[in-house]
Order: sequence, then C-alpha cells, then structure tokens
Amino acid sequence: MADGLTTLPIAVEMLHAAKSSGLDLEAALMGDDEHLRPTEIAQPALLFVECTLRSTLPDDLDVVAVAGHSVGEYAAAVAAHALQPAAAMRLVIERGRAMAAMREGTMCALIGIDVDVATAVCDEVKRESGEIVVVANHNAPGQLVISGSTSGVDAAAKLALTRGARRAIPLNVSGAFHSPLMAAAAQQFDAVLDSTTLSDPNPPVVCNVDGRDVHTADDLRERLRAQLTSPVRWIDCVRRLVELGAETLVEVGPGSVLSGLARRIAPDARAVSVNTPDAAARLDGAGVAG
Repeated sequence: MADGLTTLPIAVEMLHAAKSSGLDLEAALMGDDEHLRPTEIAQPALLFVECTLRSTLPDDLDVVAVAGHSVGEYAAAVAAHALQPAAAMRLVIERGRAMAAMREGTMCALIGIDVDVATAVCDEVKRESGEIVVVANHNAPGQLVISGSTSGVDAAAKLALTRGARRAIPLNVSGAFHSPLMAAAAQQFDAVLDSTTLSDPNPPVVCNVDGRDVHTADDLRERLRAQLTSPVRWIDCVRRLVELGAETLVEVGPGSVLSGLARRIAPDARAVSVNTPDAAARLDGAGVAG
C-alpha cells in the first residue's frame, strides 16, 4: 500500500523515525496482509501512507479543516502543522504498542441501528450484567461499532438484533479499542504525549472525541489524550467539516472507506479518495477539507 511513496522526503524522515523507535516499517510495508495486521504495525503503516500521500496533494488546495478517524487523527495533526512527521511516527508507534498490549475485550459492527438505540442497548447490558460495553465508533447513520468485554459485546450484539439491527459483525481486533478497557494503555501513552511538542493547528483539526474543531495545541493534546478511551464520533466530525465550509471531502490513505461513509453522512458534499500520487495530482483547487 506504499507503492511509489517510500522515496519521498517525508517518507524518508518517517521511516528513519520508525527505525529509531525499533520498528523496521519499510520491511513491514513490503510484506503481506498478515505482516501489516497487528495493531502495533498497522497504526504506523496507516500514518505513514496518509502523511506521505498528503504531501503529494496540490499546494493550491483551499483546506478549511482536517480530520482523521482514530489513528488518522495523528495524520490530520501533521497536515495541520501541529505535529512534525517524525514526532507523529514516534507517537503512533508508542500508541500502537500500548493498545496492542491490552488483550482484553473485542469489538463488533452493528448495521441498521440508530446511535441512541445502540447506546441504550449497551447501557442495558451494563446495568444487568456489569459487563463493559460502549458505542465506540459512530461511523455513519446505521453503521456503528460497539466495544468492551467479550461477554458484554456478545450480549449487546444479541440484544441489538432484537432492537432493529440488521446485522452484527464481529471484528478481527486484538482488544476493545475506544472503550474504558483502554484506560491502562491511555495512562501509559500519556507520558509520551506530554513529552511531544505540539503547535497550534492551522488549519484546525476536527477531533474525534467531540466533533469540534480545535485551534490550539493545548486543546489538541487534551483530545488526543482522551481519544483512546472515548468514542470516535465520525458522524459529528464530517458534519462539522461541512459546517466549516468544506465542499469537497478528500480521503487520503490506502482505501476508500471514509469517503464512502462521508457520502452517507453528508450527501450534498463531494467525497473523493486519494490513494496514489497520481490521484493526488488530479485534484483541483476547489475548497477541500481532508
């Protein structure tokens, strides 16, 4: 997924930072899916591709704001000049390692259910069983992810199917991301985050934890701190980008999942995906938010 990217100046810088943190990311990027799948590899790999592709976008784009889904928020911070690429790589490597060490729990996608109903389902399971389960990803209308203890997620998924969900799809993840079960990982990560220099973002970053645009380094740091244990409110993020004036939403990365979600969240906005330098060069300068 990094074809044509590893020789770019930002790529060389980020690969060097990864190696200095004990990760041979270039070798991992040349491997197959199984080599890339572990959280501690997948997160820095995604950051690398997103940041290097972002560097190939035309200079004349009118970017009103940036946002990123989960680990993508770090790529957004780089795009907003709030984080240096090497610093972001070191942060994300530590984030991935901390999260990978949390082996308890799981996640499950729910299709065809409203956020409020899914939240009520999770709350009911918690009251009746004491198990931890929360709505972790607000991906798009009718497409959510729940996260928590294995028993809690299983019970909530079964209950959700009786409350209107069309499907419950277990996810192949190593832990209960964006849930209270990530608290120990968040505490471990805090020291790394606090030792990293952040600048005021320009353009602003619309953050996962509350869907609000932030303009200062302190506000960004606090939201990155809360992100590991908080839900990814992607629906709110996309709507806020549009409210800020974005007419085109550009997904920069190896896939097209987020641009597909954007079309469902904000059907009046143009949504495109950029997963090669050639695709980046074809973008026009019309008001773009990444």
